Amino acid sequence: MSNLLKTLKENRLMKTPEEVITFEETLENIAEDPHYEYLKDLHLILDDNCEQADIMFGLVHFLESFELQKQIEAFIAVIPQLMITAPEWTKIIHYRIINDELACKNYQENLELANEKTPHFLYQLLNESVKNHIKSKKILAIS
Repeated sequence: MSNLLKTLKENRLMKTPEEVITFEETLENIAEDPHYEYLKDLHLILDDNCEQADIMFGLVHFLESFELQKQIEAFIAVIPQLMITAPEWTKIIHYRIINDELACKNYQENLELANEKTPHFLYQLLNESVKNHIKSKKILAIS
């Protein structure tokens, strides 16, 4: 598995057709036998400098295929690091989570727990975003 992760990382920018093919094939191989313990590493493959966003979305969809709690825990654990190399992908995942009612509630609870354990301004900002999203949905529901 570490070789597959290394291959994904080496080809994540997808600057050539060969890198695109290698990335897709490697992701398919990983998807055949997914392991929860590599979720953090898989999130860290995301990179805003990738030239094939539609292919990178394949990784996002794969991440979303994991059990919700595990996926959210892994995402929250890597947010501070992921924001450095992939702030746009971090935002995309954040918004995808908050637009799912069950995921949003789970995410909010886990952000609060993460911030209690290891206070970080990113956790606070994301939690505020979640609260604002929930509040705006309630306002819309009342209207």
